[in-house]
Amino acid sequence: MRVLVVGGGGREHALVWKISQSPRVKEIYCAPGNAGIGELARCINIPAENIDELVEFALKNKIDLTVVGPEVPLTLGIVDKFLANGLKVFGPTQRAAEIEGSKAFSKELMAKYQIPTAKYQVFTGVQQAKDFIKELGVPCVVKADGLAAGKGVMVCFTLEEALKAVDDILIENKFGKAGSKVVVEEFLEGQEVSMLAFTDGKTVIPMVSAQDHKRVFDNDQGPNTGGMGAYSPAPVYTTQIHETVEKDILRATIDAMGGEGRPFKGVLYAGLMLTENGPKVLEFNARFGDPETQVVLPRLKTDIVDIMEAVVAGELDKINVEWYEEAAVCVVMASGGYPEGYEKGKVITGLEKVPEDVLVFHAGTKKDKGQIVTNGGRVLGVTALGKDLQGAINKAYQGVEKIDFAGMHYRKDIGAKAL
Repeated sequence: MRVLVVGGGGREHALVWKISQSPRVKEIYCAPGNAGIGELARCINIPAENIDELVEFALKNKIDLTVVGPEVPLTLGIVDKFLANGLKVFGPTQRAAEIEGSKAFSKELMAKYQIPTAKYQVFTGVQQAKDFIKELGVPCVVKADGLAAGKGVMVCFTLEEALKAVDDILIENKFGKAGSKVVVEEFLEGQEVSMLAFTDGKTVIPMVSAQDHKRVFDNDQGPNTGGMGAYSPAPVYTTQIHETVEKDILRATIDAMGGEGRPFKGVLYAGLMLTENGPKVLEFNARFGDPETQVVLPRLKTDIVDIMEAVVAGELDKINVEWYEEAAVCVVMASGGYPEGYEKGKVITGLEKVPEDVLVFHAGTKKDKGQIVTNGGRVLGVTALGKDLQGAINKAYQGVEKIDFAGMHYRKDIGAKAL
């Protein structure tokens, strides 16, 4: 088989790494890829958003399966284009991907089908949004409706912050088209858990639980990022909670999407808050999470290509998905200044000194004159398995200590919450 993976971050490196373990796969391409992916796949210089070029490439190179990593091409309709050209592709159609592409759509779907989530309202007018915030009180959450690379969600603890967030989105246009509407929600308290599931639109197979660390600094301080690390499993996610989530959230959502004439195939990602009143949905994503993929896929025992083909064929009920018992931890190493402005092109050293049983997933890297240099905000995801979380944490940080680049920073407390 020849497989094409679309994207070039840590999630895509983890996907390429897992796909490369399938005995059925002869050749892997990745567009655009990165320096780490280049060791396992042929990197093709086509951006993930250039859908027509990707279709052309897949047809010309007789690609048997395309796996779409990032959300932007999904919301632009890459799956529809591939299907229209008779190509097999893993991921939801444009209408199904709207569950991530529009937070307003996602909230309205949950309200209609009674899927547990925070109380909310959607606004296009600045004054109405501000009046609702004053009525709701703080803390509250203010979100840009569209895609904002994980940065369009503001948790506001003062009225001043909340009103400024509305201005940033609707007046200052900080998130561009993503901010044409604003969603204001009640603040939910509890522990966050990421729950991903494979689905073919009928059958839903949940993956193992994970917890992401969104804030840039230790002890959940500082601004939100795309994610500074993750661990799996999340001990707070009990069997009882899992049964509720599977029935009332994951299955209910897939049934709801089918009921709306938007059958969802691929990976549904539910960002959950475990509140005193049970699990509630913070947001849905229409693809593998990043960095959650870096801790979930190393625990997957079943051939991922078999799973993906079953999803595409609508035969997921025929697959038995198995997992390793070990725990996994991923520590993200970021560029100086991230998540705000940062410089690229810093030489990365020490990669060859990382212990063999520690995985280094490249996110923002590229090859330059024979050296590997930084090429993004999140640069590397250092991932380790251990017989328990403490063991995995120790091993991941042993890997981190070997690596160096100018200005790098990372959280020192990934997984500590679980202990």
